[in-house]
Amino acid sequence: MAKAKFQFNPKTLSFERIDNTILHKLRSLISHLFSGVLVSLAFFIIYALYFPNPRVDQLKREKAELETKYQIISSDLEMIEDVLKDIEERDNQLYRSVVQADPVSANLRRYNPSQSKRNETYERTNSFIAAQTVTQIEDIKRKLYIQSVSFDEVVNLVRNKEDMLLSIPGIQPVMNKDLRRMASGFGMRIDPIYKTPKFHAGMDFSGDIGTEIYATGKGTIHFKGWMQGYGNAVIIDHGYGYKTLYGHLSEFVKTLHVGSKVNRGDVIAYMGSTGKSTGPHLHYEVHYRDKVTDPRNFYYMDLSPQQYDEMIRITSNNGNVYD
Repeated sequence: MAKAKFQFNPKTLSFERIDNTILHKLRSLISHLFSGVLVSLAFFIIYALYFPNPRVDQLKREKAELETKYQIISSDLEMIEDVLKDIEERDNQLYRSVVQADPVSANLRRYNPSQSKRNETYERTNSFIAAQTVTQIEDIKRKLYIQSVSFDEVVNLVRNKEDMLLSIPGIQPVMNKDLRRMASGFGMRIDPIYKTPKFHAGMDFSGDIGTEIYATGKGTIHFKGWMQGYGNAVIIDHGYGYKTLYGHLSEFVKTLHVGSKVNRGDVIAYMGSTGKSTGPHLHYEVHYRDKVTDPRNFYYMDLSPQQYDEMIRITSNNGNVYD
């Protein structure tokens, strides 16, 4: 048993017994420890708030410097994107137009990184500016790749330009420069049999049976035979999206077959009146990418400006359709 201890109390002028138990000592120890922790925490907060930390200051300076560099890079990337946008517009409106190629679709050129990739970049760099810069770089890389592929296609088309110019329909299919045998042109006309308005998908050239019919451009015989409504007909595939059709023929050149190669100006058949026809003539159509187009736009190698104007006048009539 612990020996009892007493302490003199000057107020009461008597000795008072001191609590000397283990529990009292434990409580006293805890109280002193708690007070020490509070004092230490107070000193730490005061130090953190009012006394600079060299390491923290260095990290802050590095972070500010890094963000400044990212902002400069971001500004440069925006300038590069503007230049790339100008190149894309030139490519679509000029370069690809010259070689008669469709523009690259906006959906293909547009690139938006997935949100998951943005989040991944943000978490890895712990900086919105850095994540935004990485996104810009990925966007530019994608656009540069698409533009590179487009330029490769344009270069190949330019290399094949001579062959393309030889292949695109460029003359009239009959020897008819005086224009007297043009009967009807492209557009709405009156059907000669049913007497009702209908769309005339080509141009009619009247003439004598046996008149020579010429290939209007370099190509391959795609079809040779009987076609409903057209009678004896020939279709030439010129490549580059172009096909021409020659209908109501009396006979074909016997040496030509499906797959035979022809050049512009080669005789391929002879005028007739087969199929749905009211008289000897040639029905001539030009198709571009499987859509009919006005043949009058393809006589640039055959007619002078005056002859072209006269052809427009003659073929704009609403009658004289032979099929």
